[in-house]
Amino acid sequence: MMQNQQEKRAETRELLDQFYSIEFLIKETGEVYQFKLRDISTQGLGILVREDSRVLQSLKVGDTLAVQYNPPRSSDAASILETRIRHIANKEQGAPDGHFVIGLEVISSQTGAKETDL
Repeated sequence: MMQNQQEKRAETRELLDQFYSIEFLIKETGEVYQFKLRDISTQGLGILVREDSRVLQSLKVGDTLAVQYNPPRSSDAASILETRIRHIANKEQGAPDGHFVIGLEVISSQTGAKETDL
């Protein structure tokens, strides 16, 4: 079991080396959100979201989204990866004051997806 955890951790590090931020569309509202991608310790990939952000009204644990992963340099190509919301943690669960931590899990890439497919 520990080996599986180490393999996922290696995948997380690779994604963090390749990408700086993420963007996704909430279809119900038509709003696009952008967040800095973070390494949230043993939990893996995640984003910090202010507790008053409207995006929290639209996301639930288990939701899957087509997420655009943006590289650090704008000259490099972005990737669209199907991503699941793993957890949404509040202050009592270790999030910084005034924020929620949203844990992400990359499920798969969408072949042929373009930035405009968000």
